[in-house]
This record gives sequence, C-alpha cells and structure tokens, in this order.
Amino acid sequence: MKEAMFHCPVEAALSLIGGKYKCIIIWHLMQRTHRYGELHRLIPQATPKMLTQQLRELEADGVIHRKVYPVVPPRTEYSLTEFGKSLTPVVQAICDWGKANMKDRILPDPHEDQQEGF
Repeated sequence: MKEAMFHCPVEAALSLIGGKYKCIIIWHLMQRTHRYGELHRLIPQATPKMLTQQLRELEADGVIHRKVYPVVPPRTEYSLTEFGKSLTPVVQAICDWGKANMKDRILPDPHEDQQEGF
C-alpha cells in the first residue's frame, strides 16, 4: 500500500478503489482469476494504457496478485489477494446500490451469464 496519510477512513478506502476502473476490475476478479485480455474484453471502454495503469496500482497496493507464467507467448493472470478479497462486501454493496438506484442508466451486460451474483 502507498505510504500516504489520510484525513478520514473514506479517503483512505477511496485511495484503493477510487481509480477510473479499479472497482470494475475488482468486481470481475471477485468472480474468478482473469488474464489481461479477458479483463480488456470485459472492460472495453478502458484503453490498454489505462487498464495497465489501474492493474499496476492495484498490485502495488496489495489488492491484486499478478502471476506471470514462463511460457511463450507470455501468460499473465490476475487474482485478488486476501486483502483484495476483503473488499468484496464493499464492491458488492456498490453493485447492489447501482442495481437498485441506477436501473435506467445501466446497459444490458453482454457478459451477464458469466458473472455470478450480478
């Protein structure tokens, strides 16, 4: 985790999940381990540069684990750490709130059949 000091607990929590796609990445990793390409397909609005940046920040903060397999072509998988798994109730609450209060703004999810609990 970054060595920053915060003025309140909300600020501290948002420093972990407040990035443009961080919460969405965590949501998908709550379901299962994913490779980079899978995450990019699940979050098509994220540019490769932004997705990579968000993944690096989550890894640096200890939220996700990046496993690189020594094969050709290289294979990299991302999963939640135990610390990252502790965010599950927070992200689930955000999802539940979104479903209850933002129905008219949520597009149908083409991957809905792949997501548990959504």
